Amino acid sequence: MSLLELKGVCKNFGGLKAVCQVSLNLEEGEILGIIGPNGAGKTTLFNTITGFYKPDEGEIRFEGENLVDLKPHQICQKGMVRTFQIVKPFLQLTVLENVVIAALNRTKNVQEATARALRTIEYIGLKDRADALGTGLTLAHRKRLELARTLATEPKLLLLDEVMAGLTPTEVDELIRLLKDVNKRGITVLLIEHVMRGVMALSKRVVVLNYGERIAEGTPEEVVRNPHVIEAYLGEEFGNA
Repeated sequence: MSLLELKGVCKNFGGLKAVCQVSLNLEEGEILGIIGPNGAGKTTLFNTITGFYKPDEGEIRFEGENLVDLKPHQICQKGMVRTFQIVKPFLQLTVLENVVIAALNRTKNVQEATARALRTIEYIGLKDRADALGTGLTLAHRKRLELARTLATEPKLLLLDEVMAGLTPTEVDELIRLLKDVNKRGITVLLIEHVMRGVMALSKRVVVLNYGERIAEGTPEEVVRNPHVIEAYLGEEFGNA
């Protein structure tokens, strides 16, 4: 049984088919990348998987359970959690307080939540900024804080929406190493990303969306040589690299 299974998922906004008949399976322990041009339906698919949108058609199953009628917080409590393209920490709270709030998803005991948050902050590399307010963090640190908040919920499946966007090459490399370690610790990852270096380094398989439809799937090496993917997204220079 797949950890996450999508069958014929569709999401429409009026006459716009943002996601159209998308099916995919994600196995436990895998890192699956989703790529495609802007407007391809990637974030809409994430929003539909995680309960922010209800699909118009199709099935979404996590560990065999139908998620279609569940709210985002209920899906999170089952072990699926996501980051967002635009990182929005609680700016007037400290790094630690931000992560404690996330940890309270798993326990109502503040002392336990604080202990979990402290461990997570140390692991993610923000221990020395535990008392810093969200408003004073750099983009790279805000991205790490967003990741810390998701990990504090003890997820089985982590959905990352352009977590590398806006980072320097050095920061991207550091994040790749961190995400590889996260995966080694038993957390499955579904990754939307435009930074192809990150996609190539992390993903075991890649699914390509265009105009809401899945146009290709394969290993990263196979996908970047697919003529349909080159035409729709990567361009000839990447295909000839």
